[in-house]
Amino acid sequence: MVRTLLALQGGLLRGALAQLLSAEHDIEIVGEVDSPHHLRAAVRAERPDVAVVEFDMLTVAELVRLATADPTAPADEPTTAPGTDPTVAGAADDRSPHPPAAPPVGSLLVLVEQRRAGRLGPLLAEYGHRIGFLSRDVPPGRIVDGVRQLAEGRVVLDPDLVVAALEVADSPLTNREREVLDVVAEGHPVQEIAERLVLSAGTVRNHLSRIMAKTGARTRWEAVRIARESGWL
Repeated sequence: MVRTLLALQGGLLRGALAQLLSAEHDIEIVGEVDSPHHLRAAVRAERPDVAVVEFDMLTVAELVRLATADPTAPADEPTTAPGTDPTVAGAADDRSPHPPAAPPVGSLLVLVEQRRAGRLGPLLAEYGHRIGFLSRDVPPGRIVDGVRQLAEGRVVLDPDLVVAALEVADSPLTNREREVLDVVAEGHPVQEIAERLVLSAGTVRNHLSRIMAKTGARTRWEAVRIARESGWL
């Protein structure tokens, strides 16, 4: 049985997908969650073979940590995967302490909106063997197939997402700057952004200053809008 965890914010979609997957003879749903905190707790408790995760639920660094955590490491021991770019993984550009290691998970199947494909470039290149990517708009049966394929160690990539990722113009923003802007877009103040990304408030303000300079925005909200319209977020 492929033990599968669902981490989706929309209750309707999550419920429908749970029902679809549960009907398969070789797939077992071991949990359903709707927030990053509950996702980490459920993964630690259940250790699923595959976690189906909504892209907007986690930052890029959190996705990488979740997909590359060492299953043999204690849950509270910081872990950085061998060969991981510390900028992508959110490890070193601020000289802040590492967040706790993500609990072990077999593979991630990430559902991505087409407009967000521009964020996938580094992930596709480096983590395609551990993280599968499908458009949020694929037929439900494709998600079922994706869960099975990941459990078998096969690569799962939506061709439309790959094309969209390649078509997006090069972003002037660093991976960390995009992560900061992602959290800004959720409406959090500086201190909460710092806590979420394990940074100091001063580091977050420095990132925001560089973001606004690069985007030509007058406010952080305008920077979010410009970045989204440009395909950088």
